[in-house]
Amino acid sequence: MIWLITKYLTTAFVVVVVSELAKRSDRFGALVASLPLVTVLTLVWLYLEKQPESKLSNHALYTFWYVVPTLPMFLAFPMLLPRTGFWLALVICIALTVVCFAAWAAFARGFGIELL
Repeated sequence: MIWLITKYLTTAFVVVVVSELAKRSDRFGALVASLPLVTVLTLVWLYLEKQPESKLSNHALYTFWYVVPTLPMFLAFPMLLPRTGFWLALVICIALTVVCFAAWAAFARGFGIELL
């Protein structure tokens, strides 16, 4: 139980630090947010929990394939925000990400990679 609490607190701490940095500096906050901190933490947790190397390797590989279709959201959001407001821009970006993900999964399937 202590291990689980440690994982939650450490991961939550990273999210809070990133949001606090973003308040102080748009660029530095975005730089830190763009780092694969969650993936690195996940790999560390999996390693410390003695998961097989294949599990760690697959996690890193699938993370790559799942990140790519989220990238258009980061271009669309700043363009939509002043036109539609925060909530509608966020909903549109989520829908865009779902569409991009479906298209990306079909593309990846051509390489023998099943994402869905």
